[in-house]
Amino acid sequence: MMKNTTLTPIFRPAFTMIELTFVIVVLGILASLAVPRLENDHSQAGADNILSHIRYTQHLALTDNKHQFNDPQWQRRFWRIMFGPCADKGIFFRIGSDDDNSGGGFTEAESTLSPSDGKVLFLANNADCQNDVTVSKDILLYKNFGITAVTASGGTGGCTGVNIGFDNWGRPHSGFANSTEPNYASIMTIPCTFTFTLSDETTFAITIQPETGYAQIVGQDDS
Repeated sequence: MMKNTTLTPIFRPAFTMIELTFVIVVLGILASLAVPRLENDHSQAGADNILSHIRYTQHLALTDNKHQFNDPQWQRRFWRIMFGPCADKGIFFRIGSDDDNSGGGFTEAESTLSPSDGKVLFLANNADCQNDVTVSKDILLYKNFGITAVTASGGTGGCTGVNIGFDNWGRPHSGFANSTEPNYASIMTIPCTFTFTLSDETTFAITIQPETGYAQIVGQDDS
């Protein structure tokens, strides 16, 4: 008697062409959603970095009293954060105090160090921001975050120029770099807003309130 040699077919699970197409479409949608999120995170990281350094400047002012009442120009010594242009592209910031009351700005020797990497938070205007490895990476706003420009708004009683300082009570000041008498004429009375532009033309803004010096990212009440 002959045995039945018919082979039983083996069925293996596999994707159909329709299923494969569906998976590819879903992956494409997810990728398209991820790109704007990455760009947004880049902008958010830059905003967080600048905000933390504005607050760090205020902290320095609160802990290091720059008052010298025997010197009529002592208000020039307020701790401040200043934004400047790079020679190659974009902007940077520096933090320091005009200790010798020379007026204008402050030198590298009068700047402070970054808490994150221990390097100086200073560059001169029109410095090479792409290749300078001697300064803190925190200040290189274009290299790190693609920030190309900054503008200040506030008008009379707000901020004049792209810099802001704080006194030993943490109150914000603007236009004090060439002060000749301690009359507190530079104290801010209305909010100051710094608006930053990225290489893709998107923007974000940081506002500093008068009196308290409280700084936050515009549109982010919990920042």
